[in-house]
Amino acid sequence: MKHPSNRVPEFSGDESESNNWLWQYVQSLSPETIAQLSKPTSGDVFQVMERNIIGLLGNLPSEQFGITITTNREHLGRLLASAMISGYFLRNAEQRMSFEQSLQATEAHSSEAE
Repeated sequence: MKHPSNRVPEFSGDESESNNWLWQYVQSLSPETIAQLSKPTSGDVFQVMERNIIGLLGNLPSEQFGITITTNREHLGRLLASAMISGYFLRNAEQRMSFEQSLQATEAHSSEAE
């Protein structure tokens, strides 16, 4: 899964391969997969993710303030991991809600048929 041509020297660092498992995984994904994973399937999920990230970074309106965020690699990695986990959670919640709505519709339809 290692793609030397895709490696960015600034992010490679001196860390061992076992410490870069997330970076290795992201590098192994196809561009199509990255595009698919990067876009929420619904506007609701997008809005929740946007509010979550704004909450993590701070809630100053960028139109009124010149905002610059400075961090180190470790904290940026934690932010990325947090956003990814939140995204997976929200996607699973969205799928569960859809499943429950389908199940309720099926139950309502079957009770009407009786």
